[in-house]
Amino acid sequence: MPKEKYIGIMSGTSLDGVDVVLCEIDSESCTLIHSLEYPMSQELKDDIFSMIAGKTTLEKVGQLEHRLGLLFAQAVVALLEQENIETSTITAIGSHGQTLWHKPYGVYPFSMQLGDANIITAKTGIPVVADFRGKDVALGGQGAPFAPAFHAFIFGNINASVSIVNIGGMANITVLGEKLIGYDTGCGNVLLDLWIQKHQNVKYDKDGEWARSGEVDYALLDAMMADEYFLQPYPKSTGREKFNEAWLDNMLRRGEPMCSPNMDEAKGKHMGLPLRRNEDVQRTLLELTALSISNEVLHFNRDVVILCGGGAKNSFLVERIKALMPNVEVAIAQNADEIEAMTFAWLAYKRVHKEEVNLKDVTGAKDNTVLGAIYA
Repeated sequence: MPKEKYIGIMSGTSLDGVDVVLCEIDSESCTLIHSLEYPMSQELKDDIFSMIAGKTTLEKVGQLEHRLGLLFAQAVVALLEQENIETSTITAIGSHGQTLWHKPYGVYPFSMQLGDANIITAKTGIPVVADFRGKDVALGGQGAPFAPAFHAFIFGNINASVSIVNIGGMANITVLGEKLIGYDTGCGNVLLDLWIQKHQNVKYDKDGEWARSGEVDYALLDAMMADEYFLQPYPKSTGREKFNEAWLDNMLRRGEPMCSPNMDEAKGKHMGLPLRRNEDVQRTLLELTALSISNEVLHFNRDVVILCGGGAKNSFLVERIKALMPNVEVAIAQNADEIEAMTFAWLAYKRVHKEEVNLKDVTGAKDNTVLGAIYA
């Protein structure tokens, strides 16, 4: 069967932009042809953060669904125009959507992604595959992560015991073997980005330089690592509904350091101030990400770990992961930044060809199934 062209769209929990890729795909390969990172306005980011924090109405939810649909359509059109690609050559677009809330447990489990696929297909003239998580959740699964199935497809021929770690807003691990294992290890970049945006007014900590200037607060680190999520067995998945500013504020209170004994109680204005510096919090958050990832990799006794996602570009984070796993070879994937978006181009291919996705062992669903809905 000849290769077909698919577009993948991914807007992750980091909200650092929309990744769009064009891939050529067949039953044996998925090759990246072109890619584009399309910006997301600060106004839209702020509205997403506000909605996740619970400050919303049904009208605002509907408007955000429409606005994200427009954004994803604009990102696709920008890629097509940049590379002078005819829409008729594209079989379909795979759109993950922007996750607003992920709760795949409880009496009424669900996972909500916004970004109207009807608008994307109307604006581009290309069929869209979306709503990938719903069927898996309906079958009792976590509805995430999906990356392990794609990791097995593109890395499955490596002749070594391998795990793959994607470090986006959240981090997830894939363990290749007779049984495919994969789950979210916890927070990736999300808390690091949140803290530096709040205190340095920049989008992210380039190469972890601000974190490198601080020191690990081990009381804080211990409090964070004691969170029930890190102790929970897989299958498991998470998102901003768990690891967010409220969670961090709670941990900062739990791991509160003692005040200096030299402070003068008569000068009440000095009392109660923590010794912790902002750069120390950043350093501790980086250690949290590195430690929570390395703990899971070491659990499976892999010889090689391949890093991908935006966090793979944070040189200090990679340095700390290597230091925590001195006997494991750590490598950076080719096209590390684009692999998540490539995943959804590939999932669109699987849906168009009505092929089940091997995810039940990853998500805990009752069966493997065909994922996604086609908007023609």
